[in-house]
Order: sequence, then C-alpha cells, then structure tokens
Amino acid sequence: MNIKKEQIVTPWQVSGEIDYEKLISQFGTTKLTEKLKKDLENKTKSKKLHLFFRRNFIYSHRDFNKIVENIENNNFYIYTGRGPSGKMHIGHLISFITAKWFQDEFGCNVYIMLSDDEKYLISKKLNLEEINKISIQNFEEIAAIGFDPDKTFFFKNTEYISKMYKTALKFAKRTNLSTAKAIFGFNNETNLGHIFYTMIQIVPTTFERDKYCLIPAGIDQDPYWRIQRDISEKLNFKKVTAIHNKLLSPIQGINGKMSSSNENSAIFLDDDEKTIKNKINKYAFSGGKPTLEEHRKYGGIPEIDVCYNWLNILFEEEDNKINEIYKNYKTGKLTSGELKKILIEKIILFIKKHKENKEKNKKDLNKYMYSGKLAKQMWEK
Repeated sequence: MNIKKEQIVTPWQVSGEIDYEKLISQFGTTKLTEKLKKDLENKTKSKKLHLFFRRNFIYSHRDFNKIVENIENNNFYIYTGRGPSGKMHIGHLISFITAKWFQDEFGCNVYIMLSDDEKYLISKKLNLEEINKISIQNFEEIAAIGFDPDKTFFFKNTEYISKMYKTALKFAKRTNLSTAKAIFGFNNETNLGHIFYTMIQIVPTTFERDKYCLIPAGIDQDPYWRIQRDISEKLNFKKVTAIHNKLLSPIQGINGKMSSSNENSAIFLDDDEKTIKNKINKYAFSGGKPTLEEHRKYGGIPEIDVCYNWLNILFEEEDNKINEIYKNYKTGKLTSGELKKILIEKIILFIKKHKENKEKNKKDLNKYMYSGKLAKQMWEK
C-alpha cells in the first residue's frame, strides 16, 4: 500500500508529493495564463519565450500582469539573490538564468544580493571570514551566467548595509513580532539578528522607486514578500511583483527540492564528468518498467522520470526534440538507460560551458560589485 506523504512547502522545508495547483490556493498567488505568456512573448526582442515559460516551469505570479502591460516603458527591474552557505548546484541557477533572460530581452537592471549576514546568523559552524570566502566563490558562479556588467549590481549585505539601513528601519517599525512569527516561523530560540534580517531582505524591492521590482523565485520562497506587499504602499513604495517557478527535484525522485545537504541529490557546478555519470546512472529515479521486455511493450512514464523532467526543465531547449523524447519514452522506443545517456551528455556540456564562462567572466566581478555603471550609481547614492 502506497501512503501519500503530506505536502510541506515553506522557505525552509520542502517534502512530500507537491501539488502545485494547491500551492496557488494556499499562498494566494495567481496562475500564469497562456494569454499573459503570449502578451509577454509578443513584447520580447527575440519573439520567443524562455523554455521556463514554454514548459510551464514558471507557472504562478503576483501582479506580473503589471510588468507585462507596461514592459516597453522600461518599468521594472529584477531583484534576486543567494544565501552563501556553500558551493552551488544547478538548482541554484534557476532564478539567475531567469533574470539574465529578462535582461537580454528587455534591458532591465538586475540586483543580486548575497545575504552573508543571514547565513552568519543562522549558521552553527561558519564564521564571517568563511562566509565571505564562500560569497566570492558564489559571485563567480553567478557571474558565469553572463549578465551585463553595466546593468547588474552584486552586493554583500555586510558591505552595503549602510545604504540599506534607513529603509530597513522604516519597514521594521511597521512590523510587529507576532506578524514576523506567523510568516517566518520564528520562536523563542530565534536570535534577534535573524529576525531583523528579514527587513534587510525587503530593501532591494525599493531600489528604483518609480519602477516595479520583479522577483523570480521558487514558489517556496513566496512568504518572504508578504510583509513588503502589506507595508510598501504606506511608505510610498510599489508592491513587489513576482513570478514563481516549480522546484527542481533531487536526483532520487520528482518530489521535494534539490538540496546541498545531500551530495548525491544534486549536480554541483564543480562536479567532474565521472561524478556526473555516476550520480545519474546510480541514483536517478526512472519512469521505466522493471525489465526491457516490459518497457518495450508498455513504455515508460516520463512524468515521473527525473531524467526526462530535468531535460524538459533545463537541458533541452528545442521543443521538437523534447516532444520526440517524450513520445519515444512513452512508447518504449527509448529506454531508461538511453534517456540517462542523453541527460548525462547534456549536463556534462552544460557544466563544461559554465566552468569556461566562470573563468572568462571573473574579470568582470569587480564591475558587478563596484565599478560598473549601475554599481557605481548604487555606491554613490
């Protein structure tokens, strides 16, 4: 008897069989419609949506219609970030890939926060010096995405705090402890720094006062922005807008979320070819039948196959090719082993290109942080 695990989706924990339609209702977000996606596509420079939109990986939003309606007026900027707790895996790149696509298509500014303060406050092991080292390593991985150095600002909170503190105070004064507890799950063991950090995280949503701030993030991160949306207009700021993607699954199954805490659940950006092959061949959950004979006769189930899902979400750009893979696997023409081989080749190529880009873009790290056009503007404020 199969017992369905209870769905748990919060910014701190993801488990169980995820019902994404239920999450829309639970979080009070809005489903991304085909019409809204078509309106967005019509306004892109390339006249083609990113595969995250085409494959319904980005599926929910808050006020994204306001962005699309006025997008030609340069009415928005992107804010996203990373908590620098260790090395990065492919799942960590989703929001940055989304941000880069918007910058390429619409020329918008992108602000990327490294919340080194938060990681210090919640870590039981890492000190500030260690977190600073990790932050630079993470910035190098993010820079490999290839943002425009003059339209992108990378910042560490511990460095940029003097520019953010006054705005953080304004939001903090209007947020009581009971609200913070209800939204973030704080308790009597939570240190005061961690509680106040949530106000600092809000500040970049106000960086360009006359424009909308758009946050691309996993649906599990949505609760972080409820305080901003409740208070912002009282302070004469715009409510933050958001688009929500589904979660990139761990290697072992399509439910849950890829995690750095389990080496074998994720493909890390520094994994070598041998490690990638071993992880996929040994641990990737298959939708195939137990025997080759059964598989050829009855076919596989691509919807529950990790390799198919990863190809669909991230590694196969061409719609006709992913449709062919789906059809061949469904009918048994394509075996699980062959599907794994396709994915392995795609991941190896992806990681190789990422590593090459990282080396090439290291020279721009100082521009992103201090000397690029947008960075200089932010430091001179």
